[in-house]
Amino acid sequence: MKEINILILSAGRRVELVQCFQKAAKNLNIESNVVAGDCSDTAPALYFADKAYKLPLISDPYYIDSIVQACIEENIALIVPTIDTDLLLLAEQKSYIEEKTNAKVLISDIEVVKICRDKINTQRFLEKNNLKIPKMYSIEEISNGDVSFPLFIKPKSGSSSINTFKVNDMNELNTYMSIVEDPVIQNFMSGKEYTVDVFLDFESNIITIVPRLRIATRSGEISKGKIIKDQEIIDDVTKFMKLLKPIGHITVQLMKTDKGIEYIEVNPRFGGGAPMSIQSGADSCENLYRLLLGNKLEYNENYKENLTFIRFDNSICLDEHMELVK
Repeated sequence: MKEINILILSAGRRVELVQCFQKAAKNLNIESNVVAGDCSDTAPALYFADKAYKLPLISDPYYIDSIVQACIEENIALIVPTIDTDLLLLAEQKSYIEEKTNAKVLISDIEVVKICRDKINTQRFLEKNNLKIPKMYSIEEISNGDVSFPLFIKPKSGSSSINTFKVNDMNELNTYMSIVEDPVIQNFMSGKEYTVDVFLDFESNIITIVPRLRIATRSGEISKGKIIKDQEIIDDVTKFMKLLKPIGHITVQLMKTDKGIEYIEVNPRFGGGAPMSIQSGADSCENLYRLLLGNKLEYNENYKENLTFIRFDNSICLDEHMELVK
């Protein structure tokens, strides 16, 4: 069986994701090195990966060529992005990277990424396709005071819930508008919030859809969650994905409100809580290995529901040579 090596970009704290790929390779009896790439020597995932690779900052002009070099040196079969700031650049450079290497970039088409990375584009796409999303207010409506509080403000290209605020009155709105760059202003939603992990093959066929109730979050990332097979959510997200046509592991955030299912955002990458869905049986890592082996996958709901996951921090110790102390 051929070697299938994986490069995880901006690996950072994605220890769970590294371990999920390692476990998947072992389960499938595949020879695989999971290579963690990062610009920092102190990224925890580097010390759990089979190999570590130092990469420059994403803003460095050499960044893409450094990925190409890593793929050649480590015989990489699949490149996996993990952070939002990587996505548009990788979508733009996908053909270049794949032509220079034997690796496939796990990134959706550039038009899909543009829809997902810009909250205004996301809003317009959902509205155009009759999927529910809170009303977005124009600058003219705000200037005229034609708004209904509470509101919610967020940056149009933001992530990790940075600079996102509930707005209770016009004074707060004026304050937050001076803080948030390129703001998107919507009606505030109230209800149960879900993260939905979707996996699609390289032809955008849906393989798994796993709704997770967000019990608690920290810094915009889920810290406690519960797997729930909610058919209403599954059906609505199926419609969304068939219209959007992304590939790979996709993270959809939505809320069930008194108006029904309303979408928050969609991220065309592994989310931080993805290992919850993977451990429930919807194993995107195994699915990726199978696709790289040339297997044909079918849609399935063969994962366990009513599983509750609680996440926690851990620490590792490095010696004076920056080597892991075991």
